[in-house]
Amino acid sequence: MIDAVATDSSSTQGNDKPRRARRTRMTGAERRQQLLEIGRTLFAAKGFEGTSVEEIAAKAGVSKPVVYEHFGGKEGLYAVVVDREMRRLLDMVTGSLTAGHPRELCEQAAFALLDYIEEYTDGFRILVRDSPIPQSTGSFASLISDIATQVEDILGREFKSRGFDPKLAPLYAQALVGMVALTGQWWLDVRRPKKAEVAAHLVNLAWHGLDGLEAKPHLIGRRKA
Repeated sequence: MIDAVATDSSSTQGNDKPRRARRTRMTGAERRQQLLEIGRTLFAAKGFEGTSVEEIAAKAGVSKPVVYEHFGGKEGLYAVVVDREMRRLLDMVTGSLTAGHPRELCEQAAFALLDYIEEYTDGFRILVRDSPIPQSTGSFASLISDIATQVEDILGREFKSRGFDPKLAPLYAQALVGMVALTGQWWLDVRRPKKAEVAAHLVNLAWHGLDGLEAKPHLIGRRKA
């Protein structure tokens, strides 16, 4: 499908007669992307229930049938938005785990989540809400579980090398990732302290435990901000 979008500008010929402006056209892929961006913004601000197809269409400058043609309705649009955000966050976290030292891996995972919150705030606001759609492709809880699975392998190897039971790695992975995720939800609104300081304190607790907390935690990795 190709959607037409009329321009408001006009020009004149030499005889000063107005000439109708050419109409620019948006391809089906461009229109779909536009609707996704608009839906993402509205779902983040108003939630699923507070957002209507009418408002989405109005923001895009199209009729309601265009939204239905691309996504089958509000539910379909919401499901695609959630799926894209989940994949984006999962890719950012798993792609960040490149260090060799386990403590730096913790730092990288914490930074990845905080980076996502900072750069894709609307997406995170959508993910942390409970999905109102049973057929949605996932939830924040399932996303956290996916990330924990990645961390689980790392912890399992570390546990084995230190003489601990590697069977406990899944438990610790869930605890570690859940701690970072919940802290991220809190930091989403307060944004204090700074991102690097939040990451340092998260890793401080995860690495040392309450008994061994450093008074002024520091980051050991290359990234400091």
